[in-house]
Amino acid sequence: MNIIWFLILIMIPVSAIAYLSWHLWVLLPLASGWKVAVIALGILCFLSLFLDFTGKLDSLPLPLARTLYVVGTSSLIVILYAVMLFAVLDLGRLLHLVPRGWLVANWYTTAVCFAVLGGLLAYGKLHYYNKVRVRETLTTSKPLTRDYKIVMVSDLHLGYHNSRRELARWITMINAEAPDLVLIGGDIIDISVRPLLEENMAEEFHRLQAPVYACLGNHEYYSRLESAQRFYEDAGIRLLVDSVAFIEPSLAIIGRDDHGNRSRARLKDLLTGVPDTAYTIALVHEPYNLEEAERAGVDFQFSGHTHRGQVWPVSWITDRLFECSWGSHQRGATRYYVSSGLGIWGGRFRIGTQSEFVVAELKSSADQSCSSTAGK
Repeated sequence: MNIIWFLILIMIPVSAIAYLSWHLWVLLPLASGWKVAVIALGILCFLSLFLDFTGKLDSLPLPLARTLYVVGTSSLIVILYAVMLFAVLDLGRLLHLVPRGWLVANWYTTAVCFAVLGGLLAYGKLHYYNKVRVRETLTTSKPLTRDYKIVMVSDLHLGYHNSRRELARWITMINAEAPDLVLIGGDIIDISVRPLLEENMAEEFHRLQAPVYACLGNHEYYSRLESAQRFYEDAGIRLLVDSVAFIEPSLAIIGRDDHGNRSRARLKDLLTGVPDTAYTIALVHEPYNLEEAERAGVDFQFSGHTHRGQVWPVSWITDRLFECSWGSHQRGATRYYVSSGLGIWGGRFRIGTQSEFVVAELKSSADQSCSSTAGK
């Protein structure tokens, strides 16, 4: 069955590249040699993606590795929207809305297609760098000694594309909120620890002016778990792996291991020993089986992983794969927030989705007499 799925996954990009190659061959008003060169260059850009998947980038000089990573992963977005564009043109031909001559050796159509794709990708890149501040208010009837301001982020994906310079901008942005706590919902590392070590990104995390707690994501396993754990220790990040940290006796942070570890502890078991009077925040990277937090009596769960597909129309797929693929959600007395991520995997484009960080105000109504149902 795994072989079948592998073949299907391979055939999708191969079919897309064949479809685009045929269209480019027919559309470009160039000599055959130039057409071959253009198509070959596009295929090479796509093939450079496999240097990332096979770990070969770690053996290359960092600037070259970065370039190949960006080119390879960005090619997926280019292919997606190029296929969509030509599919629309083909549909127009079937409906007799697009003359055949527009798609055969036509400089004007070539220029329009490149302008549309270039403009869309330029928008997506600019939109990625615009980090959206999401405000959440968490009110509880459980006693807290004080109110808390908590910044929550997920999916930083630091590595060959998100460098220390970008991380520094994010750290400054988080410090500007003056939080009491910083919670990270997994996937701090993208695919390899190597660029984080060479740029000494751990030093950047020490600029955070609040305690930092994090859970594991699936990419921590991709980047070799032991290396990831050493990096978090060097960065001053308290990593919670199927464990609990008490901020105060009535506020507990639970960090669950990633969904990929089939032997991870049950969320219900992690709450053993946590008093019912404590407000509980669970960090769970992948937002599968949300009913577990509800049944365990968790007050709030923060997750990431989905990126909400990063670009449209992939967001439509994630919206159907997950009970909640992005935003606020509630099951019974348990509240959730699934973040689309502060960083991103691969090409830095956001189209139809957003890069974000969550600023949550946690307040107790236990000492208020105006309403016995506040926060419910």
